[in-house]
Amino acid sequence: MPKHPLIAGNWKMHGLRDAIPEALAMDTAARQSRASVAIFPPSTLLFALSEALNARPGPSPVRLGGQDCHKDAQGAFTGDLSAEMLKDAGAEMVILGHSERRHGHKEACESVAAKTLAALRAGLEPIICIGETLDQRQEGLTHAVLSKQLRDSLPLALEGQTFHVAYEPVWAIGTGHVPTDDQVIDAMLLIQKHLAQRFHNQVVPHTLYGGSVKPDNARHLLSLDGVDGLLVGGASLKAEDFNRIIAAAD
Repeated sequence: MPKHPLIAGNWKMHGLRDAIPEALAMDTAARQSRASVAIFPPSTLLFALSEALNARPGPSPVRLGGQDCHKDAQGAFTGDLSAEMLKDAGAEMVILGHSERRHGHKEACESVAAKTLAALRAGLEPIICIGETLDQRQEGLTHAVLSKQLRDSLPLALEGQTFHVAYEPVWAIGTGHVPTDDQVIDAMLLIQKHLAQRFHNQVVPHTLYGGSVKPDNARHLLSLDGVDGLLVGGASLKAEDFNRIIAAAD
């Protein structure tokens, strides 16, 4: 199991340049924590945030990442960003297969796998997201859905590489609803068993939980078997909230 929890803040489509002080306050908290901390701002802020963090005394422990990338390095793809572009702007990581991409943009697992290869090509560390909808859970398909997403979204090229997997039940994202402890543990252990078998115990990814993570439930979620970190949405936008989640990892 990874030594330090990974606390990742996904800003989604939020954040202008006036949000930079919030990130700097998060950097201050991260310097006092044993947790690994990453922020995934909109791509328009990547370079500015990288410059601001690098301007602080001493190296920043906060890593920056993109929220998605294209599978190709370049081309006639209006509005898309390659993994290489994210890297050039200061990213070290990238989120792939987030439920809002899978369901809102109809991204297939095969597309997520291709983007994962692109991330590795560019030297980015991917967080690959999986999760079931409410209908799928109610129909008893949770294990089948998660297993298929793991099998089809994670290319074998990940063996020996550094990557992470985030479980985000679609029905819990932004709704305020959190699965029961048993539901979270069940999903996490399924993920860890799959990774151990698929990659022959040659990789030890963080397995993150994401879905209505708040300062008040972060410590409890991190105490559950198999939860090595958290993928935080709305609560990562304000340093006051995100810093309490970072502190929960201690």
